[in-house]
Amino acid sequence: MKSNLSEVFELPRDIMLNLPKISMIGNNQMLVENHKGVIEYTPQRIRVNSSIGVIRVQGRDMNLKNIAADDIMITGEVKMIEFL
Repeated sequence: MKSNLSEVFELPRDIMLNLPKISMIGNNQMLVENHKGVIEYTPQRIRVNSSIGVIRVQGRDMNLKNIAADDIMITGEVKMIEFL
């Protein structure tokens, strides 16, 4: 129902359905909005919980630069993103 409402009123689906929104700058910086917390954090892998499941980011020299209530900034060389 919320999906239909967002289409009728032309509202962003990520806000109406609390979906994660991922923005990337090259493969060196990634912003994940609407997250539900960090599950795992190593220099090679970061797993973030979301309303649609786990987002797994794999790469090299990865860091969490900013963790806020609704967004996370990941830096480093991102090689792969998976939705589990």
